[in-house]
Amino acid sequence: MTTRPAAVAGMFYPSDRAALARTVLDLLAAAPAGDSDAKAIIAPHAGYPYSGPTAAHAYRLLESRRERIRRVVLLGPAHRVYLQGMALPSVDAFATPLGAVPIDAEGVELALAQPGTQISDEAHAAEHSLEVHLPFLQTVLDDFALVPIVVGVSPAHDVQAVLDALWGGDETVIIVSSDLSHFHAYADARDIDARTTARIESRETTLQGEEACGAYALNGLLLAAQAHGLRVRTLDVRNSGDTAGDRQRVVGYGAYALA
Repeated sequence: MTTRPAAVAGMFYPSDRAALARTVLDLLAAAPAGDSDAKAIIAPHAGYPYSGPTAAHAYRLLESRRERIRRVVLLGPAHRVYLQGMALPSVDAFATPLGAVPIDAEGVELALAQPGTQISDEAHAAEHSLEVHLPFLQTVLDDFALVPIVVGVSPAHDVQAVLDALWGGDETVIIVSSDLSHFHAYADARDIDARTTARIESRETTLQGEEACGAYALNGLLLAAQAHGLRVRTLDVRNSGDTAGDRQRVVGYGAYALA
C-alpha cells in the first residue's frame, strides 16, 4: 500500500497522536452541538490555534451521521504548486498521526473521468489545505474513504461536474477547504468577510481569491448548490485576531453548511 505521509504535523497541528486527539476533542467540545443533514460543509485550513475553533463548528454537524457517511469528497486550493485544473493522487492512503485514511479508488476514477482532472502526487505532497481536515474527520466519523482533490485554476462548471459525478446519497459528504480574506487590519477584514459571507449565502459563483483562497472550489460547490437546491447556512465567522494572532494583519475564517 502506498501512503502520502503527513506533511504539516507538528506545524499546523500536533504531531503526537495523544496530543492531537486531545486537541481535536477539545475544539469539538467548545463548538455548538448540531444534528444536520448537510450535504456539504465549508471549513478553514489554517493552523489549529488559528482556525480550529471555526472548523469545529462545521465538523460537529457530522457527528450524528458518523455511522452513515462512508465517502468524503474533500476539495482545497493549491498553495505549493501552480496547478491548472484539479489534481487527484495515485496513492492508496493519506496518513496523519491518528492513522491512515484510505483513498476511495472508485471515487478517484469517477473524478478522473471528468474534464479538467489529472493525477498529480506533486500537488498533494506538501499541501496543507486538505491534510488539516483529516484529524477532524478521523474523530467525528467511523469508517470512511477519501476522495482528495487539490483545485487549481478551474472553471466552476468543471468543479461542479466532478461534484455531480461523486454526489451520491447520504453516504457521501462534500467538504470545501477555504480561508477567507488575508492580511488586512482587523476591522477591514471583518467588513470584507461579512460581504463574502453574504455572497456565499446567496450562492454566488464569482468569488475571487482575495475574498476566499479556495474560491475555485467554492464557486463550483455553489454552482452545484444551485443545481441541487441546497441552501447555505453560516455557522461561524471570525479571524486570527479573535483566536491566536494580533489584529494588524489577520486571516479570516468561515464555517458554512449546505443542505
